Parts: sequence; structure tokens; C-alpha cells
Amino acid sequence: MKNRDRGLFCAIAFAAALLATPSTAQVLDNAKYPNFKGQWVRGPGSPNNWIPLAGQPPLTPEYKKIWDDITADLKAGGPGNWPSTFCIPAGMPAMMSLYDPAEIIVTPETTYVLISHNDDSYRRIYTDGRDWPKDPEPTFAGYSIGKWVDEDGDGKYDVLEVETRNMKGPRSFDASGLPLHVDNDTVIKERIYLDKSNRDVLIDEVTTFDKALTRPWTVTKKYVRETKNVMWFEYNCTENNRHVQIGKDNYYVSADGFLMPVRKGQAPPDLKYFKDDTK
Repeated sequence: MKNRDRGLFCAIAFAAALLATPSTAQVLDNAKYPNFKGQWVRGPGSPNNWIPLAGQPPLTPEYKKIWDDITADLKAGGPGNWPSTFCIPAGMPAMMSLYDPAEIIVTPETTYVLISHNDDSYRRIYTDGRDWPKDPEPTFAGYSIGKWVDEDGDGKYDVLEVETRNMKGPRSFDASGLPLHVDNDTVIKERIYLDKSNRDVLIDEVTTFDKALTRPWTVTKKYVRETKNVMWFEYNCTENNRHVQIGKDNYYVSADGFLMPVRKGQAPPDLKYFKDDTK
């Protein structure tokens, strides 16, 4: 190699090393973050529904009546108030019940929560110090801004504090159909951290502020880390889903391919667009 070429090669290598320095430092900074790697599933004693974990919901009289009507509809064979019956994403806060396993990916700027449920159950929790956007597009998962907290002052983060806004409906707290207010002006605050006595247990303290409630309502979710023989799979709600919603009514497709009622005495749908041309 000629001296001139050798000098050019060294200059390029030095420039590349300088450019690589920030990303290298960023990787080293990851030691400050808790280890959320792995597959997270609901732990023993952590059911889907909120009431077994948090007690009776502090519903306003209006929404207590709505809840009673939802419960009566379920008992009569109806769909109640669980939008995921019709493949609508569960949204927040229901999605954090982890109906399917979750993967949590932590970077300094964003923490991602990935769940293969209803096709697009994922969250981006921004931790880059941004402000709330002025006019964001509402989503089922909402817009989440987080902050890492070093609670014991040892230079390592212990807790991810998150606030989520800008959700769209329809949503409910869980598969029981427990309702959220139709205005979708919900605010959800979370504290996410590893259990100090068992680092393979992740805790999510979820507090919901919603006009269907007389006060903020908190539930504590616990997830267990799977570390052996981890299997990931996809869940596509639309595949083999036999629930059919026509207008405000729910019907069911039988095993032999015919539309059938879901409750006693249910009228068939209006077939005004189907004409018998043989007559």
C-alpha cells in the first residue's frame, strides 16, 4: 500500500471510529436500565379482569346502570361490551392484561411493548423528554410519555413512570365489558418495575382517570418472565372468528356456515338488499 493510500485509509478509519463513539456510549448506558428482556406472561393469581384484583369499580350512577345492562346482555347470550369480540384492538388499559405474551424492548428514547393480539397490539412509550403533541391522532393504545426514575440513588433506573392519553374507542377495562366513558378522555398512569424479591416478576401499577369513575381506580398487574423454550406465535383475530355484527346486533356463524341468533327470540337481520329474482 502506498503511503498516500495508507494515509487515506487511516483517515477514513479514524473518522469511522469517531462516528461510532456516540452509539457505543449509548450501548454502555443501557447498564442503567432494568433488564426487561424475555417473554412476559400473566403470572399466577393475576387474572384478566380488574374486579378480582381491584375490587368493585367506583362507577358513577350513570355508568353503573350501563354496567348492569352490559351484564344482563351477557347473561342473555349477547356480546356485552368487549370490542375485541369483533377484532377491534383491546387498547389501553385492557391490553396490559397481556391476553397474549409480551416482549418489552428498552432503548434510551423509546420503550416498546409488543403483544401479538388482535393484529396490532403494541405500544411506544417515549422517554426522550418530549412534550405532549398538540393534535395527535387518537389510537386504541393511546400516546404514551414515560420517565425513568432512580428511586434508590444508585445510578440505575428502577421504575418506568408512564402517562397515556389520546385513546380512541370503543374500549373497555377487560373482557367482562366493564365500561370506560364514551368521551374517550381517559388518562392512564403506570409504574412499571421489576419485583425486588424476584427479578423475573414484572409489576405494572395501572391507575385510570376516567369520567365513568367517581375517583381514580388502580389495579396491580403482575407478569412472569419465561426464559426457557420461549415460543412466539401470532394471533390474527379475523381468522376463524365466527362473530358477525350487523348494525347494533350480534349474530354467530354456525359450524355448518349459517347465520344463527345469539339470544333467545332474536330477530334476523334486515335482508332488504337481497332480492329473489326467481319469482
